[in-house]
Amino acid sequence: MIRLLVEPIVHAALAEDLGRAGDITTDAVVPADARIAAVIAARQPGVLAGLDAALMAFELLDPTLALQRVVADGARVERGQAVARISGPARPVLAAERTALNLLCRLSGVASATRSLADAIEGHKAKIVCTRKTTPGLRILEKEAVRLGGGANHRFGLDDAMLIKDNHVAMAGGVVPALRRAKAAAGHLVKIELEVDTLDQLEEALSEGFDAVLLDNMDPPTLRRAVEMVGGRAITEASGRITRETAPAIAASGVDLISSGWITHSAPILDLGLDVAD
Repeated sequence: MIRLLVEPIVHAALAEDLGRAGDITTDAVVPADARIAAVIAARQPGVLAGLDAALMAFELLDPTLALQRVVADGARVERGQAVARISGPARPVLAAERTALNLLCRLSGVASATRSLADAIEGHKAKIVCTRKTTPGLRILEKEAVRLGGGANHRFGLDDAMLIKDNHVAMAGGVVPALRRAKAAAGHLVKIELEVDTLDQLEEALSEGFDAVLLDNMDPPTLRRAVEMVGGRAITEASGRITRETAPAIAASGVDLISSGWITHSAPILDLGLDVAD
């Protein structure tokens, strides 16, 4: 985790929650000199991600807090397992609790969803990759959670590489003119990926060449034929409604990558909670 990039995200989340007057409930109920020993624990099994960001929320409110990481990000956790311990002044712990847990539960959910797909295709060469379907403002953290869950990252943004999608093809008048325009504009380090919906589009595009091809919403037999047509000349990527049930057959087609938007835009949270230690 690069603190310079993550701290503004955590800071903004805290500011959103604290509002104009801070935690008025805790300030009214908890004495200013009260101290706390608390534990963050998993309430269901999964893969941990976002612990550094979560603990940063406590640190930003009070740098004197003692923060102990019990489990490392990327580790599998079981129900009831402690992942971190916090001790020190009580007020900042209670004020930062929800922000910290929002980040931790959300990112652990992304890592757990990714791991479920990565486990489903174990034994195949394909890798699970994410997309740009991320929560606005949380992309860098969700992309890291994907990696922690055993996946890999696709583009971080529109300027990473060229991905010619169906609407680009439609506006350019076909895959060939789209590819030619992209190649004319691309710098020497810019990769070009083309999305195709049919084998006819793929065959037409192969004469032009590209770095990667996104095979969208194709069934496993069609994917297998597409991989044969490409013949190792480019990276092959399958996408479209990938689930744990469908992923193994897709991976068996021989594609290099399987991209999933679900692992970031619709992954259920992993339930973790903070409790006062006994």
